[in-house]
Amino acid sequence: MNIYVGNLSYEVTEEDLKEAFEVFGEVETVKVLKDYDTGRSKGFGFVEMSNNAHAQSAIDGLNDKELKGRTLKVNTARPRTEDRGGRGGFGGGRRGGRQGGGRRF
Repeated sequence: MNIYVGNLSYEVTEEDLKEAFEVFGEVETVKVLKDYDTGRSKGFGFVEMSNNAHAQSAIDGLNDKELKGRTLKVNTARPRTEDRGGRGGFGGGRRGGRQGGGRRF
């Protein structure tokens, strides 16, 4: 099971997360996402555990618990999709149609 871990302190390392989750069972992978330009943590990551019962125990045991001064938000990760519900990076504005002013009758 893939687990989302949010509200991470910027000081939390992948090893810190692994140690916290290993209490509940075998951890397959740990990834703390980092900003491409600065290398600084984005404040969230993912932990993968092969045993779903252990993963659920970790979610129940670590959600709303403190790690390095921050209260963790831990839940089942949603599958990654091509359409993330955003606007494709083009910002707001009108979509399609005329860009001009009033109504045409």
